[in-house]
Amino acid sequence: MLAQVLFRLLAALPLSLVHRLGALVGWLSYALSPKYRARLKGNLAQAMGPAAKRLRASVIAESGKQALELPWILLRSHAEVVAKVVQVSGWELVEAAKADGAGMLFLVPHLGGFEATAQYYASRGKMTVLYRPPNFAELMPLITAGRQRGGMSIAPAEMRGVRKLIKALRSGEAIGMLPDQTPDVGEGMWAPFFDRPAWTMTLAARLSEVKGVQVICCWAERLPGGRGYHIRFQAPTEPIEGDTAARVAAINRQMEAMIRACPTQYLWGYHRYKRPSKVPPPEGGA
Repeated sequence: MLAQVLFRLLAALPLSLVHRLGALVGWLSYALSPKYRARLKGNLAQAMGPAAKRLRASVIAESGKQALELPWILLRSHAEVVAKVVQVSGWELVEAAKADGAGMLFLVPHLGGFEATAQYYASRGKMTVLYRPPNFAELMPLITAGRQRGGMSIAPAEMRGVRKLIKALRSGEAIGMLPDQTPDVGEGMWAPFFDRPAWTMTLAARLSEVKGVQVICCWAERLPGGRGYHIRFQAPTEPIEGDTAARVAAINRQMEAMIRACPTQYLWGYHRYKRPSKVPPPEGGA
């Protein structure tokens, strides 16, 4: 019950205050957890090289904001959340795909206010999003309700969920997923991510093969002062084509391009390079 109380309390606060508290939580997490601190620093340095040290303070604060804004995005009314999307770029890509009757595969990294992207689209059309249960089971009802509003529904990360995603694409609807989420054994392959092998999901690549699907990259920049979000829809900078391995690598490069556009708001503390149990190490070692 305590987790639900805290979740509801955060949702009741103004977004500007949530983000200020989030920045504080980000620094506390960094200071109190040596494992988290080492992972954030290591992942950031791996990707950003010499610029990592300059970016680190902002990354720490933005990571905390990302954690604490989740209750606000999921428990506030749908209209309030959508109203916080104060700028949108690239919506013409979505309109063109709709005009063609194409199913849309939205690729969204753990960047900025990524939960807001689905909320925004669901106010304008049908979308199915892939999800995994939260670590705190008692939050499941709140999170599930928050992700099933407007035109949005959810698909569990299992076979029946995959079938639901394929059906949505073939019906000319949209689906969304986080391709940089580390999959379980049997659900991924090793592919470069910022020049280091990362166990990467193959599902996004396989779904990009559905006939007529349009792949659209999307992310939401968190604006300062709690003003809201700037959502950007972008066409891939290269074709997502070839066999599954080629598509997986291309999708990782798309994730990198979006992250480089706003590196301070990526979730660098995420265990992106972990090797799940029973997964053999990449060729040449991890």
